[in-house]
Formats: sequence, structure tokens, C-alpha cells
Amino acid sequence: MIKGLIKKDLYNLGSYISSLIIMIIFCAVAIIGTKAVIYGPIIICTMIGMIALSTFSYDEISKANKYILTLPTNRKELVKEKFILAIGATIFGGILGILITILVTKIMNYIQPINTINLNYNDLLFSTIGGMFGISLIQAIQIPSIYKWGPEKGRIQMFILIFLLVVLISGIGFLIMKSNININLDIFENFMERFGMIFLVLLIGSMYFISYKASCKIYSNKEE
Repeated sequence: MIKGLIKKDLYNLGSYISSLIIMIIFCAVAIIGTKAVIYGPIIICTMIGMIALSTFSYDEISKANKYILTLPTNRKELVKEKFILAIGATIFGGILGILITILVTKIMNYIQPINTINLNYNDLLFSTIGGMFGISLIQAIQIPSIYKWGPEKGRIQMFILIFLLVVLISGIGFLIMKSNININLDIFENFMERFGMIFLVLLIGSMYFISYKASCKIYSNKEE
């Protein structure tokens, strides 16, 4: 049943293919002539990850879940399918971002052989995982919010929560600066250099797991 649900969502997302191609081409053209290619995977991963969330709007407009729940399936499978789609979109966006970044770099080096860009693949991978972390954080917050309040209100609640998180983190940073607390950043930098990618991957997996459990609980108690 999950396979059929994924096919349904991919079919609905078919209308986004042309727009996605145009956006990717625009991003590629925008960074040609600059050395900002390292940010390519972040942009592409974010776009594809956000598009995957649009399937909730399709389902709400068509009242699809009311019909699907009359079939031999349950709410947990509906939630699981959405997370499979979201995670798959994030991974696909990361891989596509790497490939396009490498291609754009080769084109730039061919057009401007004097200003050759030496692409650091380790930095490229770290940038990609950073982009995947960003979109996974948005998905992990937004999916339970959508199940709780619906696509439109859930999106508003997500932005409010992210804003509060930014304010909280900024406030903590401001208090640390004002209190003259000496923080050894070398320890943090060394840790990120050695274990940064593994740490981010584990953090992404943890966010999805917590978000999935919360979504299952919310949707199981919601009247459709």
C-alpha cells in the first residue's frame, strides 16, 4: 500500500518537474562566473525537499485521505509514506546538488581557464549534508504541524517556531557574549572537522525519528 501512496504523490508532483528544471537551470546560471558553486547543493536540496511537502496540500484539496482510509491501510502507513517521500526527496536533492555542482564547476573552468576553481570534494560533501540538515529540520517541524493544524496553518506555525528558535539561539549567544564567558572554539572546530558529518547525519536521523513518532501520535488522535 505504501508503494501505491508514493506513486500517487509522485504523480501529483509531476506538474512540478518543468518548474523544478527551470529553477535548477536558473540557479546554475546564477552561480556561473562566481565561486559560490559550493552552495549549489544547499539550494537544490532545499528546493526539492520543500516541493515534497506540497503533497499535503494536494491531499487536503482532493480530500484524498478520507478515501484512502476506506482502503486496507491505516494512518500509520499514511504518515510513514510521507516521511519516506520527504527523506527520499532530501537524499535525491543532495545527490542531484552534488552532480550539478560538479558539472557547473567543469563548465566554469572550461569557460574561464585562467580562473580555475579547484573544487574541494570534502567541503562539497559537508555543504551537501549541511543543506540536508537544514531541509530535514524544516520537514521535521512542519510535518507534525501539518497533521495538527493542516497545510496552511501548519506552515504558519512552523515559521513561528523557527523564528522562536532563532530568537532563542540568538539570545543565548548574546548572553554568552555579555557575560564574558570564554569558550574555546578550537575544541568545537576540531570536533566538527573529525566528527561533523557523522554528527549531522545522526542528528538528521534523530529529528526524523522524533518527528515521525509525533506525527503518528497526532494523526492517530485526529478526526479525518
